[in-house]
Amino acid sequence: MSTRTVLQEADIARALTRISHEILESNRGAEGLVLLGIPTRGVTLAERIGTLIAEFAGVVVQVGALDVTMYRDDLARHPTRAPHRTRIPAEGIDGKTVVLVDDVLFSGRSIRAALDAIGDIGRPAAVRLAILIDRGHRELPIRPDFVGKNLPSAREERVNVRLAETDGEEAVTIEGHE
Repeated sequence: MSTRTVLQEADIARALTRISHEILESNRGAEGLVLLGIPTRGVTLAERIGTLIAEFAGVVVQVGALDVTMYRDDLARHPTRAPHRTRIPAEGIDGKTVVLVDDVLFSGRSIRAALDAIGDIGRPAAVRLAILIDRGHRELPIRPDFVGKNLPSAREERVNVRLAETDGEEAVTIEGHE
């Protein structure tokens, strides 16, 4: 098995800076934005994007976490992980622009689950999707609005996002058979 690094710490930082600017431009500022990260690494990325938006716009953006474990349609095929806590900002999401944040977009099933979870929590004005890595192979008609890096990969390869807060290092790698 071979592993190659495709993004390093500086590359991840640049991608998140670009995504943050694109979110601000698309929303015409930071008003009414709520960032919801999908555990585990999506929450860390949402917090980083929230910090960057606060730096750029001078406005604190609400950041939360949206656990989608029990909304997944593939629970029977994949071992269940322990659900994480969903944290929604006190003001809620009704009438807000919600930006879902995740590390890797692959089949689209996690995002479909997130949309179902959002529907149980409130009614946002709009839902957008920010992804660090889009690797293709979609099974559902889901397309990200903000992408750090398009990374075409073979279906059997594995894309790993490692972040300092959760993994002690910063890198995006692809594992595959030679």
